[in-house]
Amino acid sequence: MTGRLIELTVERTTVGRVEENTVQITDASVSSRHAEILLRGTDIVIRDLNSTNGTFINNEKISEATLKPGQTLRFGQVELKIDDGKPVGGSSAPAYAPSAAPAPAPAPAPKRSPEGSTMVMTRGVSLTDLEQGGTRPPGFDTNTVFSKKKNKVNTYFIIGGIVVALIIVGLIIYALSQVKSGAHQ
Repeated sequence: MTGRLIELTVERTTVGRVEENTVQITDASVSSRHAEILLRGTDIVIRDLNSTNGTFINNEKISEATLKPGQTLRFGQVELKIDDGKPVGGSSAPAYAPSAAPAPAPAPAPKRSPEGSTMVMTRGVSLTDLEQGGTRPPGFDTNTVFSKKKNKVNTYFIIGGIVVALIIVGLIIYALSQVKSGAHQ
């Protein structure tokens, strides 16, 4: 994903491992349909879509939360930052002024933080930075085999089907034994 920038310009952006997502992250720790990013006015809302390895803001697992500039967002093991282009320090003026002039050339890729563990993105995701990766936070085991979620509904459906099948077989055997005993009389 090196060198690419994804701007959040639509109301709903999906993130996941499969192609049908708006943002595809082909990392094994990212679920097929991992999360969605919702633009609500000036807020960026992150909603986890029941992902296997979770969605985190500043290392806190979330199901839905508002992401603030400078906070760290993590999908599974993929960590990034989203920056809204505003200067840090309380000023609400935009970092750029809109004009009728043609758009300037894209800015160079953002610099990594001194720790090298997170990347700053200008209200979007630089695919270049995502591909380059970074160091994981201490205690973040990258060798763990991720387990697949178990679907309890399917398990209950299969068990129910087996029970119904056994009852039907039992009824058939009972009916046949009644027919045979009636034939011998």
